[in-house]
Amino acid sequence: MLAPVDPMDAGPRKKAAATERLCVATRRVKPTTDMIRFVVGPDGQVVADLKRKLPGRGVWVTATRQALAEAIRRKTLARAFKREVRVEPDLADRVEALLERSALDALAIARKAGALAAGFAKVEAALQRAGVVALIHAADAGPDGLAKIAAAARRRTGSQAERIPVIELFSSAQLDLALGRANVIHAALLADRAGDSFLARCRSLERFRTGIPEDRHGAS
Repeated sequence: MLAPVDPMDAGPRKKAAATERLCVATRRVKPTTDMIRFVVGPDGQVVADLKRKLPGRGVWVTATRQALAEAIRRKTLARAFKREVRVEPDLADRVEALLERSALDALAIARKAGALAAGFAKVEAALQRAGVVALIHAADAGPDGLAKIAAAARRRTGSQAERIPVIELFSSAQLDLALGRANVIHAALLADRAGDSFLARCRSLERFRTGIPEDRHGAS
C-alpha cells in the first residue's frame, strides 16, 4: 500500500496503520519501520514519536541523522505540519539520545530477564556454552580484551564466530548506568525475547548514526 502524497498522517490509528509513508526529506515512499514519526507537542515544539503513539498528526522522516538534518536545514520538516511550529536546531542530537536510551533500557530489561552475562570472565564462560546471540563491548574497551574474547568465540564456534553480532555503540559509563554496576566493558547477550528487543533497537540506533547498519557485526 502506497502512502498518500501528503506526508502527514491523521494521528495514531486503532486499526492497522499504513505500512508506508512519504519522507519529507527525501520525498521517497518508504516502510514506516525505516522511518521516524514526528509530532507537535503542546508547546508547539516538534518532537520525535519513536513508539508512534503520540496524539496529533504526524510527519515522517527517514530514520537517519543525515535525512533528519536535511529536513531541518531545508525547513521541510517544519513546513510539512502546515502550521507554526518550533524545530530545535539540536533535534537530531535529541533523537539520537532517545534511541540510545531506548536501546539501553532494553539492555537493562535483558539483564533482569537473565539474558545477559556481564564481565570478562562471565563472557568467556558463556561462550563455552551455546546460546550467545551477541557480544557487547564498550566503545572505549581496550584492544587486548577485545582480542581475547574474539579468540574465545573462535575456539567455541570456529568460523561461525564471525556471525555473532558485536555491539560497540555505548561507552562503559553508559553500560554501567544501564546495568547498575561499575566497570562494564564486556558482556554477552543470551538467547531471549528481551535480547531480541535490544538487538532491534541497536539496529535502529546504528542506522540513525550511519545510514546503513553494518552487516558483519549487526551494530558496531
